[in-house]
Amino acid sequence: MVLSPDGAVLLLIDLQERLMPVIADHEVVVARAVRLAEAATLLDVQIRATEQNPAGLGPTVPPLSGYPQAVLAKTSFSAAGDPGFAALLPAGGDVVVAGVEAHVCVLQTVLDLLAGGRRVVWAADATGSRDPADREVAIERARRHGAEIVTSEMVLFEWLRDARHPRFREVHKLVK
Repeated sequence: MVLSPDGAVLLLIDLQERLMPVIADHEVVVARAVRLAEAATLLDVQIRATEQNPAGLGPTVPPLSGYPQAVLAKTSFSAAGDPGFAALLPAGGDVVVAGVEAHVCVLQTVLDLLAGGRRVVWAADATGSRDPADREVAIERARRHGAEIVTSEMVLFEWLRDARHPRFREVHKLVK
């Protein structure tokens, strides 16, 4: 089933200042997450973020900090394990997920969202871990449990659906 921006939410998980420097290919992960956030903004897709222990790991990285309409500070690895999570996400619609670390907070959140009956679409190129092997195993595990694994560019063009979309040129610039 093709993605739709209608009712969708972009969930940015723990893309934080003190964590990102140790993530493999962190510049690419942040750039692709920014691409998703820019497109979500242009297409009226809601954006939410989580921050794992922000007192220790700092806030969301500056390139992304202005995008989320709401941020959940948490200590549980799965964002869904935090009491405030239910109020963070709108009901229904696709949940497009990006963030770090793939094998800890992202994976546990994805598994809990799937267990709760949500359609989860994992933007693999906007997700990272310190060790790339951990990232790959986490993605494969999530796929086995029902997550759809995509790239940020796939999300953008599925949200657009047609080159005649009024925002096509603006979104298309994000992939050049």
